[in-house]
Amino acid sequence: MSSQLSHPRLRKSPSDSSSSSSSSPANEGLRHERLSRLKSSGESDASNDTTKNHAESYFSRRENRLSARKKAEEEIAHNDYKKMYEKALATNQRLKSRLETSKQELVVIKEQLQRAQQKEKKRELGSNMLETEKRDSRSLRKKISDMEEQVKVKAELHTENQRLKDENGALIRVITKLSK
Repeated sequence: MSSQLSHPRLRKSPSDSSSSSSSSPANEGLRHERLSRLKSSGESDASNDTTKNHAESYFSRRENRLSARKKAEEEIAHNDYKKMYEKALATNQRLKSRLETSKQELVVIKEQLQRAQQKEKKRELGSNMLETEKRDSRSLRKKISDMEEQVKVKAELHTENQRLKDENGALIRVITKLSK
């Protein structure tokens, strides 16, 4: 048994490999149990002291290794959280800048849309005015042609009226000559 204790790395119990926390009550109980077994093994006090010193140094080294490993794991976990936080922060900043850029582009596009709508309204007004002018022009041409027709009719009526007056005057003269 002393050869096994002098080389503690060669022999591991299942509780040593599965246990990861050095200060748990189960580990303390195992430690005390091992120490008590070492004391009751029937060896001399000198060998018990040596074995006790070896066992205690083994347990202290093991506890140091486990606490160092635990501390390293905590640092890794802490660094992971820190890295994740930094990554999330960088992503948020990138997304915020993209959002700002998108907002600025939206404002520019809205302004362009408003300008285009105003131009379209001007074109519609212009085309409406053009249509109105065309309609007015057509109606004026129609009125002019109607008036020209009326002028022709008036001229014909005037000549007809003059002819009738001349005939009436001639008839009056004939009637006056006949009545004399």
